[in-house]
Amino acid sequence: MLDIFEARESVVRSYCRSFPVLFEAAEGAFLFDTQGRRYIDFFCGAGTMNYGHNHPSMKRAIIDYMEGNGIIHSLDLATCAKRRFLEKFVSVILEPRELDYKVQFVGPTGANAVEAALKLARLVTRRSHVIAFTRAYHGLSAGALSVTADSFYRNRAYFNRSDVSFMPYDGYFGESVDTIEYLRRFLEDRSSGIDLPAAVIVETVQAEGGVNVARKEWLRSLEALCLEHGILLVVDDIQVGCGRTGGFFSFEAAGIKPDIVTLSKAISGFGLPMSIVLFKKELDQWKPGEHTGTFRGNNLAFVTGAVALEPWHNGEIAQTVAERSAILAQELGTIANDYVQLSPRVRGLGLIFGLQLGPPKIAQSVASASFARGVIIELCGPHRDVLKFLPPLTIEPSVLRDGLGRIREAIDEVSKSAASS
Repeated sequence: MLDIFEARESVVRSYCRSFPVLFEAAEGAFLFDTQGRRYIDFFCGAGTMNYGHNHPSMKRAIIDYMEGNGIIHSLDLATCAKRRFLEKFVSVILEPRELDYKVQFVGPTGANAVEAALKLARLVTRRSHVIAFTRAYHGLSAGALSVTADSFYRNRAYFNRSDVSFMPYDGYFGESVDTIEYLRRFLEDRSSGIDLPAAVIVETVQAEGGVNVARKEWLRSLEALCLEHGILLVVDDIQVGCGRTGGFFSFEAAGIKPDIVTLSKAISGFGLPMSIVLFKKELDQWKPGEHTGTFRGNNLAFVTGAVALEPWHNGEIAQTVAERSAILAQELGTIANDYVQLSPRVRGLGLIFGLQLGPPKIAQSVASASFARGVIIELCGPHRDVLKFLPPLTIEPSVLRDGLGRIREAIDEVSKSAASS
C-alpha cells in the first residue's frame, strides 16, 4: 500500500515515518485512512489547519469561486479575490489593532516570508547583520536557515552564515537571568564582536524549539531595545499566529508592535499555500519587481482566507480558544502530577502546548503509542522529547478530552513498560 512512496519518494520525507498509513479523507478535527480508521488530529499540519479540515464555509466558497471561473493564478495582478481578502484583513484584523501595516504577498511557504523579511530589513537599514535566538526555527531555505538554530539542519547545509549571531532566548539560562540585558551588553560594547544588526528576528513562542514561551515583559524589553538602537524587530508568527495563542497575532498580549511580521500556515484557513509579510509603511522601500515569485497570487487561498477572517469580527473565536486552552492546560497539568517519575514539564498558552517527558525515548514511545490509539501528535524540541499539542482552534471539547484521554493511556503504558525494564 505504501510501496510506491518507499520506492520513488525521496528519503527526506519525515512525517509519514511517524504516521505510516495511507490517509484518504479529513473532516474537522479528524483524519481518516483507507481502512476507515479515524484519527484525532493534534498536529494539524504543523499549525496550518487552525480551523480544522475541510471547513464547510471555506469549501463552499472554493466551489462557488471555481464554478464561476474565478482566476486561479495571477502573479501579483489585481484580482477580485485578492481585493476581498485585503479589505477584510484590513478592516477585521489591522484597523481594530491600530496596525498600519503594508502587505506583501510572497509564497508559497513561511520560509519565503522569512527570506523577504530579512532581505527588506537589510535593504532599509543598509546593514547586513541579523540577531536570532537559541532554539529558533524559521525555515530551511538559505536565508531562513541562517537564522535557524538547530544544528541538525545547519550542519548539513555547509554555507556561510557569518551575518547572523545567536543570542539566548528568554529563560535559556533560567528565570533569574535577564537575557535582554545580556543582548544589550553585546550591542553597547564596541569590542563585543557583534555588529549593529539590521534586525532581530524572534518567535514569541518557539514551537519547533520545544514550545518555549517568551514572557510579555521580555518581549516589551526586546522591542524597547530595538527602538533604542534603531534595529528592526521581526516577529515570526508563521506557526503561532492566526489565533493559535488566543489573539490573532501572538504578540498582541504583550502590547508590542513589531516592525515586520511574517504569516503563513493558517492564514489561508483551509491549508492552501499563502505567505505574507506585514511591515510598517515607512519600510516599503522596494523597487517594483525587486522581490518577486511565481506563486504569490494564490486566489483560492485569498477566497478561503477571507472566510477564515469572519469569526474575528466579534472576538468569538478568541473566547473559543480560551475555553479549549483551559481544558488542555488543566488536563496536561493533571498528567504531569500523576507521572512525576517521567520528569514532566508543561509549557504553552492558547492552543499550543508542550509536554516534555524524559528521557527522549519516552516521549518518542508515547507519540507512537498515541498513534496506535488513534491520535496524531508530533514531537519537538532539540532532543525530540516534547509532545506538541496543536489541535484545531474549533475542536469540540469532547473530542479534545477524548484525545487527551488516549494520550494519557499511552503515557501510562510507556511508563509501566519503562518501570519494568
